Amino acid sequence: LIYIFSYNLFQFCGHTWILANTIARFFTFGKTFYSVGFVMSLCQLLSILEIFHIADGIERARLLPRFIQVMEKNILLMMVIMLEEIQSKPVVCVQFFLWNIMDLLYPHELLSVMERPSIAMLWSRYSLWIPVYILSVAPVTVWQLLKERKHHLDKW
Repeated sequence: LIYIFSYNLFQFCGHTWILANTIARFFTFGKTFYSVGFVMSLCQLLSILEIFHIADGIERARLLPRFIQVMEKNILLMMVIMLEEIQSKPVVCVQFFLWNIMDLLYPHELLSVMERPSIAMLWSRYSLWIPVYILSVAPVTVWQLLKERKHHLDKW
């Protein structure tokens, strides 16, 4: 109980910090990756533990959807880290903003661990999460596809 509570609290604090810095850095400098990239990578790497939490029965959730979500975010983050030319683009700010909006729903997990679930948090977790998740998958992927298409068109 202490472990899962601490994990969820750490993730909530990390994603809150990332969201605040993403917004501040975007409006100040127009770039975000260099200021929040390490913490974002750390939080995303630790999110792999969620798969083990479900597999071990510590957390009650369906394994396959969580596995897909965690791996999708980690793969996209690795794409951003490996492609240096994308790191300074506003698309990364949009991506991080959407991911962290989704991850601010960790208080639902905290309250569930304490056996005091909130109806408002439950509704947010399962209603608002759907459109935000769909939007969060698109930015880096679409940007990369458009870039590849432009590259091929330039060759013509």
